Amino acid sequence: MGSIEAIYIATEKRQPVQPLALASLEAGKGIVGDRYHQMAGNMLAKGKSAPLNHITFIAKEELDAFFKRHNTDLNYGDFRRNVITSGIDLNALVDKEFRVGSARCKGFELCEPCQTLSRTVYGAVLPELINRAGLRAIILEDGEIKPGDTIEKV
Repeated sequence: MGSIEAIYIATEKRQPVQPLALASLEAGKGIVGDRYHQMAGNMLAKGKSAPLNHITFIAKEELDAFFKRHNTDLNYGDFRRNVITSGIDLNALVDKEFRVGSARCKGFELCEPCQTLSRTVYGAVLPELINRAGLRAIILEDGEIKPGDTIEKV
């Protein structure tokens, strides 16, 4: 069982992330207020399928090790994942259902670092965080999450 350390959203593409003390998760869409939630709503309104990137997770342990190796002043939000976790193997949640706070999610793929993140955050992100940059998940049941909430396989 793991826990939530922090929650972030970005309201628009390439805008700084904002920390949240409480987040509402909406099944099939994402975190209310996040740009991907808005995008999903727009696509559904046009009769199209919503993207599967409802919510992203990354392990605090991986980020702390990265910070230590590079002696950098980056912070958790700079990595642009929605939920910072601790105490859980996110890679093991691919194709698995899990509870996070009062919501139910399903991991669908690793959230690999990209060229944009490498360019805008730190060059070593791309080679060093492959298979360690987190998890993308779909939200199956609405719920709320906050720092301190648990994450556990269903």
